[in-house]
Amino acid sequence: MFQKQPIMRKVLYSLAPIFLFSIYLYGLRPILTALVVFPLGVAVEYLFEKKRGKKVSEAVLVTCALYTLSMPPVVPLWIVAVGIVFAVFMAKEVYGGFGRNIFNVAIAGRLFVYISFATILQAGFVEPGAFGASAGLWGYPVDGMTAATPLAQLRQGEPLSVLNAITGFRMGSMGESSVILILLAAIYLIATKTASWRLIASTIGSAVLLNGALLLAGVSRVLPMESLLVGSFLYVAVFMATDPVTAPKKPLAQWLYGTVIGVSVVLIRSFALFPEGTSFAVLLANTAASMFDDLVTGKKPKAATAPQVPAAEKSAPSASAGAQKTTGGAQ
Repeated sequence: MFQKQPIMRKVLYSLAPIFLFSIYLYGLRPILTALVVFPLGVAVEYLFEKKRGKKVSEAVLVTCALYTLSMPPVVPLWIVAVGIVFAVFMAKEVYGGFGRNIFNVAIAGRLFVYISFATILQAGFVEPGAFGASAGLWGYPVDGMTAATPLAQLRQGEPLSVLNAITGFRMGSMGESSVILILLAAIYLIATKTASWRLIASTIGSAVLLNGALLLAGVSRVLPMESLLVGSFLYVAVFMATDPVTAPKKPLAQWLYGTVIGVSVVLIRSFALFPEGTSFAVLLANTAASMFDDLVTGKKPKAATAPQVPAAEKSAPSASAGAQKTTGGAQ
């Protein structure tokens, strides 16, 4: 049923400890969310790929895993369902399936529900507790347990426990909180040549440099450096920025791409109305990925010609094959 993609399986392996930790923090809720997301995501791709005479890609499992872990702990499951259907349908299948999409699929779904149901999702954050003590047995918040996220606290000038931020015992989406587990996943992905270290290093490094420079310049709206330990920044830098389909393929282009993401995150967090800027940053970089590759290779854009169907069909296999061979994270 599934198209074998070993590189995608490695991403799933790296996400497994993070998913288990989310169960410790939020009890049954991550499991319930996954039970909604995975069947729907696979079903949508199956319906489209069946018509094309193709198998479902294992990449859709990575999309479902990343999307699941990016959700607030107690977001209503019907919203979760809407998001994954939108993600696989609008951000992947309408472009022709695996290897053809220009936007990161999981990020597209996440951003869609965050914009469409902002108030509901913001109320879905709860303090973590052993096996979901804060989220209740079935993942619904215990009265009075919802509170401000670490990023919101920093905006209000409240202190942040760096230790809790690193270990993961702080509020956030289900899979974004543990810096230790995310960094271990990054080491595994880089060591197995699954993810590009350039994409990770440029994303994190550019954010650190810009945030530090703005602080030294005395810009009052800039969040402290520990803000880069909270929110979804590291989660996105390791798993989303390294998507092999939507990221550039050339080394220098990857440095430029990661820099766009890191810089955009800091600017959006500091000056925009949105409390989190990672999803917008990734989609912005997605739109420029192919341009970065063209700039690096020095190719001039070809003159516009009438569309040729055979040529378009020939380009699809190479895009898919290139995506599987190129190092990167999840689609």
